[in-house]
Order: sequence, then C-alpha cells, then structure tokens
Amino acid sequence: MMTAQHVLAHHQVRKSKKQKEAFRAYVKEYAEGLGYSARVEKGSLGARNLIVGDPENARVVYTAHYDTCPRLPFPNFITPKSFLLYLLYQLLLVAAILLVFVAVGFALGFALGVLDGLVGLPEAVLTIAPSLIGLVSYVGVLWLLLAGPANRHTANDNTSGVVTLLEIMRLMPTERRGEAAFVFFDLEEVGLLGSMGFASRHPRVKKNTLLLNFDCVSDGDRILLALRKGAASERERLARCFAPTEGLSVQVLTRGVFYPSDQVCFQRGVGVAALKYSKLLRTEYMDRIHTNRDVIFQEKNIELLARGAVRLICGEDWQAEEPTEKE
Repeated sequence: MMTAQHVLAHHQVRKSKKQKEAFRAYVKEYAEGLGYSARVEKGSLGARNLIVGDPENARVVYTAHYDTCPRLPFPNFITPKSFLLYLLYQLLLVAAILLVFVAVGFALGFALGVLDGLVGLPEAVLTIAPSLIGLVSYVGVLWLLLAGPANRHTANDNTSGVVTLLEIMRLMPTERRGEAAFVFFDLEEVGLLGSMGFASRHPRVKKNTLLLNFDCVSDGDRILLALRKGAASERERLARCFAPTEGLSVQVLTRGVFYPSDQVCFQRGVGVAALKYSKLLRTEYMDRIHTNRDVIFQEKNIELLARGAVRLICGEDWQAEEPTEKE
C-alpha cells in the first residue's frame, strides 16, 4: 500500500499551517490525478476542510479528520460500548489536569516566596502575584492540551482515517466516482470545529446524506460501525458491505454505543473505528492515541474498510479490480 507508506513517511504530522498546506496539496494532486475535483473550504477559527467531489449530490460522503493532536503524557482511552467507563476515565483525566495545575501553581508560588525572601518584593507584587500565577498556570496547561507540541506518531489517529479515504478514492470505479464525495476535516482535535462548520454550510448533507467517518481504524481487530439514529435504516446493508474477514470482526450497532468523533454532527452519520477487547474490563476499548505509542498501522483494516465503502456505492457483489496505485 504505497499511499499509506508515503503519508506515514512524509505527512504523518499535520499540525502547523505549513504541514497542513503540504498535506492538502498532496491529497489535491492525488485526487485530481484520479479524475476527481478538489477544493478547500474555509471555516471558522482558521479551519480548512478539503473537499473532494460534490457532497451535495453524492449518495455517500466519506470523511476523516486530518489535523494532529498535541503529544500528551496520557492516552485518550475510549470505551464506545461502556459510557460509564469512558466517563470515569475522563473524570480521572480532569483530576490529573487539576493536579498538574496545582503543581505548577505551587512551584511558581514557591519560587515567588524564595525570591521575596532574597530581595524583598513590593507589597503590590505580593498581592497581585497569586492571581497572575493562577492565570499563567491555567493558560499553560490549556495550551499544552490544545496547542502543545505535535504528537509525531499518528498512525492510528488519524493517519489511518485519511489513508482509508485515499484508498476508497483509488478503488472506486471511474464511472461511479460522481456518486461519492470525500471530506478531510480540520480542527477535530480542538472540538469538531471543521465538521461543525461543514455541517452548517451543507445542511442538506447534514440532514439527508449517509456519511461514514473513519477515525482511528488501524489499531485493533474489532471493527465498529456506530450508527446515529438517522442511519439506523442502513444497518443491514452496512453489515453486508462490511463483512468480516479472517482475523477481523465487524459490529454494526445502533444502540448502546457512543463514539465521540465528527459523525455526531450529521443526522445520518456513522462512526467507524478499530477496537481491542479487554477481558478485565469485559468491553472493547481504544488506547495509545495522543501519545508516542500511536504507531500501529494494520493495512488489513484499511483494505476491509475501503472495499466495504466501495460496495456501498457499487453493490454488495462488487469485487476490487486492483487498479494501478498512484504513488
């Protein structure tokens, strides 16, 4: 899979303006080389979504976010079939962040006390300093969480998603390409800003179009398709198109599942992810993302998902003809 190798080698980090521009240029050239049209749609707060094809007239829209999160000392741990565990972990993260905030504030306060003992600081400084220390600590921790140094390992989150879109584009028969559209969302990591902006600009797609969002699909042998209420009528067809293969199981669920990603902005959205199973927790989970351990890229996952996505357009009996891959 030469496309995956190229993206992993040259565009795995997509956080700075320059990195994002380079990635969009690569995808635009790739798409136009296959005969698709491609354009950048601007959104709020600097979001830049890359749109391939015509989403207003597509039967299915395929999406993935391309922005890169900051590197964090702890993974984002997700349990889509156990909201309670997910919530408990998020609360633990909040507690950890508060501890960091307190530790930073204590360290700055201690340094201020030492400085006052050495040189004697004005009363006004001693009065104002605690508030300033609290503000600096808060802003510093928030900056690390939202805009800190980029995670340089993004194999699963979300290089796997964007490679899946590129593979669907490649496999789609030429005569059927007008029936599919692809959107690479920006600013997912800071609050789904790219997908919310796209949904507001394209209300028809938001309300009526089946949309599959691929987010973290390369680390795990249990493929999950989490359907929103508006997509429930597609459950059986999705199950047939995304049939399991040796070593990979597939679950298509409409209830008792929650996956927090861009598809939640669309009434007929489907979140697609790869999970592992914990015997201890007795549920599926996702880990490693947002850390330097995000290095697992299982190509067989991408192949299953890309072929299933093409079958949604071409019919359940479609078989890949393996066109020549564009480097």
